[in-house]
Amino acid sequence: MDWNDYDAALFDLDGVITPTAEVHMRAWAQMFGDFLHERGISQAYTDDDYYRFVDGKPRYDGVRSFLQSRDIELPEGDPGDGPEQKTIAGLGNRKNADFEQILSTEGVTAYAGSVALIDILQKRGTKLAIVSSSRNAAAVLEAAGLLDHFPVIVSGKEAAERGLAGKPAPDTFLDAAEQLGVPKERAVVFEDALSGVQAGAAGEFGLVIGVDRGVGADALIEHGADVVVADLQELT
Repeated sequence: MDWNDYDAALFDLDGVITPTAEVHMRAWAQMFGDFLHERGISQAYTDDDYYRFVDGKPRYDGVRSFLQSRDIELPEGDPGDGPEQKTIAGLGNRKNADFEQILSTEGVTAYAGSVALIDILQKRGTKLAIVSSSRNAAAVLEAAGLLDHFPVIVSGKEAAERGLAGKPAPDTFLDAAEQLGVPKERAVVFEDALSGVQAGAAGEFGLVIGVDRGVGADALIEHGADVVVADLQELT
């Protein structure tokens, strides 16, 4: 890969830089598992449900998408709903509480290959940004000791504040490139989620790199990745 062709790298966080995608998966499984059990629904929530309906999307969109797949209707609710509320917002907030509990108990260590690539890009002057659907992006980066590497962070929090559509829409990636002052054609998108590579392709960025942490290389390419790697160490 010739980095002289690009001026910016736009990284998804969970599953690309940190293994927090696994923590998110566990938190989603815990929340949806409890919810389905409470409603007496025997059809279990699975990892396939995570990849198809939840992965990479803003939290409430993930809740809504999964519930639609099960023909379950709940009121939207309000972002201030408590985790006990049987609303889309309440379930999303319950999942976030589960995520924060797991993160605070177990911490997070970034993928070594991702850190190696970030260090190389920073030294060569490539501009770096985080584009994550998670509202916890800054906290995760701080826990991993990487917060100072990213002058631009477009998380679910910033997206909501500025009215940016979440992935698979390209808006958050486009916003990050604009903040860095780099044309989209000179920016590389790094994503492990199908909705994320869809966003990169829709935004017509210079290159979309899929990171296969379990969703499958073929699926990543089918949804918009130009290149697929198993680890970012391959790009150093």
